[in-house]
Amino acid sequence: MNTKIKPCLRHGKFAVVLIYGLLMFQCTVMAQLTISGIIIDKKAGTPLSGAHLSSGNNSLSAVSDGNGRFRFDRVKPGVIAFRASFIGFKTFNATMTILHDTTLRIEMEGSALLGDEVNIIATRARDKYPTAYSTVSNKEIRTANLGKDIPYLIQTSPSTVVTSDAGNGVGYSCFNIRGTDLTRINVTINSIPLNDAESQGVWFVDLPDMASSTENIQIQRGVGTSTNGAGAFGASVNFLTSDLHQDPYGELNLSGGSYNTFKSTLRFGTGLMTNRFSVDGRLSYIRSDGYIDRAFSNLKSFYFAGGYYGKNTTVKLITFSGFEHTYQAWEGVPKDSLATNRTYNPAGEYVDKNGKTVYYNNQTDNYQQDHYQLLFSQLLTKNWSFSTALHYTKGKGYYENYQANSAFSDYGLDNVIISNDTISTTNLVNRKMMDNDFYGITFSTNYTLPDKLKATLGGAWNRYYGQHYGKVIWAEYATNGDNDRNWYYNTGLKKDFNIYGKASFQVLKKLNLFADLQYRYVSYKMEGTLDNLRTLDQLHLFNFFNPKGGIFFEPGKHHELYFSVGVANREPSRDNYKDADPGKEPTYETLYDYELGYTFRIPGFTLAANAYYMAYHNQLVLTGEINNVGEAVMVNVPNSYRQGIEISTAMEFFRKKITWNLTATLSSNKIKDFTQYVDLYTADWIYTGQQSTSLGKTNLSFSPAVTAGSVITFNPVPQFSFGLNSKYVGKQYIDNTSNEERSLKAYFVNGLFASYSVKTKLFEEIGFNVAVNNLLNRKYETNAWVYPYYLGNTYGESNGYFPQAMINFLVGVSIKI
Repeated sequence: MNTKIKPCLRHGKFAVVLIYGLLMFQCTVMAQLTISGIIIDKKAGTPLSGAHLSSGNNSLSAVSDGNGRFRFDRVKPGVIAFRASFIGFKTFNATMTILHDTTLRIEMEGSALLGDEVNIIATRARDKYPTAYSTVSNKEIRTANLGKDIPYLIQTSPSTVVTSDAGNGVGYSCFNIRGTDLTRINVTINSIPLNDAESQGVWFVDLPDMASSTENIQIQRGVGTSTNGAGAFGASVNFLTSDLHQDPYGELNLSGGSYNTFKSTLRFGTGLMTNRFSVDGRLSYIRSDGYIDRAFSNLKSFYFAGGYYGKNTTVKLITFSGFEHTYQAWEGVPKDSLATNRTYNPAGEYVDKNGKTVYYNNQTDNYQQDHYQLLFSQLLTKNWSFSTALHYTKGKGYYENYQANSAFSDYGLDNVIISNDTISTTNLVNRKMMDNDFYGITFSTNYTLPDKLKATLGGAWNRYYGQHYGKVIWAEYATNGDNDRNWYYNTGLKKDFNIYGKASFQVLKKLNLFADLQYRYVSYKMEGTLDNLRTLDQLHLFNFFNPKGGIFFEPGKHHELYFSVGVANREPSRDNYKDADPGKEPTYETLYDYELGYTFRIPGFTLAANAYYMAYHNQLVLTGEINNVGEAVMVNVPNSYRQGIEISTAMEFFRKKITWNLTATLSSNKIKDFTQYVDLYTADWIYTGQQSTSLGKTNLSFSPAVTAGSVITFNPVPQFSFGLNSKYVGKQYIDNTSNEERSLKAYFVNGLFASYSVKTKLFEEIGFNVAVNNLLNRKYETNAWVYPYYLGNTYGESNGYFPQAMINFLVGVSIKI
């Protein structure tokens, strides 16, 4: 084996013998020693950050830091078998007899097999890119993955705020980054777009337990680098699915806890067969009653992947699917119920013939999403690689609603005449259905000249066709039409093409220049009838140019500086168009993003700071304006901005027995000149128009001025760790008026976590995990909506708040074979 491991001893022979004897005596007395060192790329001579080093016979485990360094403390002297692994490199194995404190230098060779990471290099930030990004590792994902949705696995990332409709993180959950919601965050899986083409949103409930098939997650804040799919208006989130496993494996994960939450996951794989082929799979089931009344979730999913790994070629076929059956909880809890009944859920509520308040038991959301990906990567030369992917996503489902006293005319139905009485309303149940197909191709070619140039040319073509239709499946009074009749039907056809080129060029030893140019073409055609019986016939075409550029500078050994400027453009969503009056459709939005960052690194301590200014032109926001049928519309405001500073620190104490990760964001998020519109009604609810009020500079909704997070972890022994995680989110305004009465209070919540693993003769490892959330039993809300109005001269409002669970827990066990 050419891969080398070198003890670094600098003494003459006599000194070595003397020190050897003394150290052996010390080891005998103290029965512990320290092993530290560095892991490098043998060919390039550069450190490998994120390499995994372990020792099966000593239960040692470490991940190399940003400088490729690692450290083991309290190691028993003797024969130690080392194993090191890193994506794109041959697995390293060596056995040594170590009797004293030792420094190792591990040199790893490039793998004889082309790895999965080639598929996502083009859309990810890389070393010396001038952008703010962070990576959630596989270890972090697995430690936190006890049943909660993906948003809760990244909640400690800078500038991130998470919310859950059901209140306990299972079901419909989402996140904001820098105050930007998921309709403005670009999300990809293996560089393939995940955002819905029409709504531009992402619903992780459609992919339950995808975390169990995720290798890592990269989060780029701001415009970031060019990627495929929707425009990045606040962040980009890129998922890499499970990487190649060299050895066969099987794993069963079971967890459960508060609110009858239960999760079971079975993972298995063949390892690398005949040095070329592998098959991996996962089956998952999650259920929970939710914290909010009746907010249950019943979730099923699977993941299968078959791969061919050659020296220069990788081919991987992946299919994954999720089915969700959830009770609706998206109406929220009325504000006046928070003090008396925080779990009240009005969804499906009606009064029966006896005057009793009851709930429709199938007020549910039902959806299945199937994904198919064929990934191909080819190493052309030692410097050139090419990747492409074919993909297809099928989505189909519905949500069901009980509607009391609905007008027949709202459904295009005739009134019912019984004897001499005309009945114009009825209780009914409707279903709003979706059926959509999304497919396309992505590609990239990457060129790397070590220590000189990293260049990428990539792009994608995608086509989406969506059908939206509704049926009345039951009515108290029968009228014309049959049960299979659509009361509305419309379609959306969207085509999206983009091509980009990006390059990082090292002009001097300590100076890199970065350039990134993207062209994106969007065609969006809508036809048919909406659920309010309005005609929807529109065609919109866009040509976007999104340039980015920056510099990366290393003024000293421990210091890094960068500055970047980027532009992003985003087309309006389906809702933005369908809600607008004809002739008053909104225009596209543009973001100008400026980022300035600094990082300081020494062993055991890292400090990173990033200042940003994001200037928006024609950002779409809610102002209270309505269309001609009384529905709220989003309108373009000329000027708005987000500015702030993000700070992250990572500290290690007592030979890495204690680690402390801190993040904090201080920001200001404003609309420069905002006008509010409020509906006016007479005392008997006759609509008379709107009142407009110029408010000048106001705060953007759901954009807290302060967010902070802390994770303190204690590792007294390699097999056991425990810690405390904390999250602070400052006051958030529910709308864009800066009205204190329409705001969410700041909250500070804490949680405990612990994990323990043990190796046995029967199983490779048995692991135990515990998480106690909201340790101090705080009452807090993370999201809300509000509709203000005047009834006569009296102010009133409808609203819904989303309380989060009180103290709760999850316990998990994993068995690996």
